[in-house]
Amino acid sequence: MTSDPGSSYGLWLLVFINSAVFILFAFSFFKPQTSRDWRSFGAFSAFIVALFVEMYGFPLTIFFLSGWLQSNWPGIDWFAHDSGHLLEMMFGWEANPHFGPFHFLSFAFIGGGFWLISVAWHHLWAAQRAGRLAVTGPYARIRHPQYVGFALIMAGFLVQWPTILTLAMFPVLVWMYARLAKSEEADSRARFGEAWERYAENVPAFLPRFREVAAQ
Repeated sequence: MTSDPGSSYGLWLLVFINSAVFILFAFSFFKPQTSRDWRSFGAFSAFIVALFVEMYGFPLTIFFLSGWLQSNWPGIDWFAHDSGHLLEMMFGWEANPHFGPFHFLSFAFIGGGFWLISVAWHHLWAAQRAGRLAVTGPYARIRHPQYVGFALIMAGFLVQWPTILTLAMFPVLVWMYARLAKSEEADSRARFGEAWERYAENVPAFLPRFREVAAQ
């Protein structure tokens, strides 16, 4: 026997509340100022809304995959709300999925992403006020910590509650952030010249080398 999807979903107030909370939380850390900032923040916001629409509103992924899921895992009520934690269900986690390994992994990604955005903003803001290139804190390890932070948050949500739409959006948004990063770098190169060239030579764009960066 399966649950009535209407009893587990159609909770549009929760869609609105959760989307607003995470978007405002990210806004308080990221503090977009330029049009480029607003584009990156808008893309992240669209991902969050799409996620919570499926989590609490309409389970499009479950409906679309219901035949395949029921055939391969017949003992699971796929229209129960907790079954949206697909990875826990598919790997046979029998306890509450909120205490499953993938759920805790998602919290690590999400928390780490918000932390990275917050710390990076502090160093970027201080550098902008001083009229210099940001090379301290996370910027001493990677050139674009805030975009990496957004990617970590989205990856965390994908681990926790994967959906077809957000899985499709994720690589597109990562590509968009990479394009925005290149645009930012062109501006920094034009403004800081040789200082930027030395910095870019020693510090990778997105993945840290886990070594001390030479003093710039």
